[in-house]
Amino acid sequence: MAHVGDFKAGEDDGEKNLAAWLLGIKTLQILPYNLPPLGPHDVKVRIKALGICGSDVHHFKTMRCANFIVKKPMVIGHECAGIIEEVGSEVKSLAVGDRVALEPGISCQRCNLCREGRYNLCPEMKFFGSPPTNGSLANKVVHPANLCFKLPDNVSLEEGAMCEPLSVGVHACRRAGVGPETNVLIMGGGPIGLVTLLAARAFGAPRIVIVDVDDCRLSIAKSLGADEIVQVSTNIQDVGEEVMKIQNAMGSLIDVSFDCVGFNKTMSTALSATAAGGKVCLIGLAQSEMNIPLTPAAAREVDVIGIFRYRNTWPLCIEFLRTGKIDVKPLITHRFGFSQKDIEAAFQTSAGGGNAIKVMFNL
Repeated sequence: MAHVGDFKAGEDDGEKNLAAWLLGIKTLQILPYNLPPLGPHDVKVRIKALGICGSDVHHFKTMRCANFIVKKPMVIGHECAGIIEEVGSEVKSLAVGDRVALEPGISCQRCNLCREGRYNLCPEMKFFGSPPTNGSLANKVVHPANLCFKLPDNVSLEEGAMCEPLSVGVHACRRAGVGPETNVLIMGGGPIGLVTLLAARAFGAPRIVIVDVDDCRLSIAKSLGADEIVQVSTNIQDVGEEVMKIQNAMGSLIDVSFDCVGFNKTMSTALSATAAGGKVCLIGLAQSEMNIPLTPAAAREVDVIGIFRYRNTWPLCIEFLRTGKIDVKPLITHRFGFSQKDIEAAFQTSAGGGNAIKVMFNL
């Protein structure tokens, strides 16, 4: 299986392949990474751009993300793009020198979910940087060719790496059926809230309202095209009042709400604000259990939709970037190189929040 690799010193084509290994809480180290042999359907990719995701930060800070626990040293990272250096004997679709965006999850392709096309739910999924599978913050990785998508000339490698977070927004908009008649509410103005904003607009949503506690994030959301922004508190007692504020800001019925946070309060707000017969899509998974007013929402036939990663999104994301229908460049706020000092500073920057949206490595 591609990208399992080894944690030990070794030569790779006469040149050491180095990777960022997570060794313990807030402990990252650049060390050699032995790649698995190139299978007939694999390619070897030199990674050139990689973004830090919220899940990477969770792993970095706590050695876990939800039920995924880091039990042994692991290469971190999964939002990436690079250049093909070698192709397996059976690979026809890609050539050496091609610039590609990598979809990070390898499904089994045999289970019922895979066969139905819902491969993102595969129980055997091997996903870059999700324990125990090594990630892609490395000079090179080996990956199946069918998960590497060629980038057009006018789409940069950084934009290619942004296809991964953008895919979450695209998958959510597909699941919720967003279109030109859908007014959209987005709870949370972090990176996922913002890519959901961009995706919803590209899908034709005529009016989008973004809600957050942080005015800095809200001003970024406004600059990226949100029609209205609403600042809220962290106090659950304020939900009733804030729902009215949000509905007034929309000025019409809210058809689809996306909760890109996943707290009691954000989900309660989304369920109450959404119109009868509408949909609430839960993307953010901050709490594993919630107390939420589900019964009144069910009585209004509000559908609750779950989201896990994405499926079959890369071609559409690349097309949105190629045509300029989506511009992800303003989301990239910080850039770092690939040295010990850089990886530490980059993760501190991303973990610190503040004005950081997407922190990007240029390798």
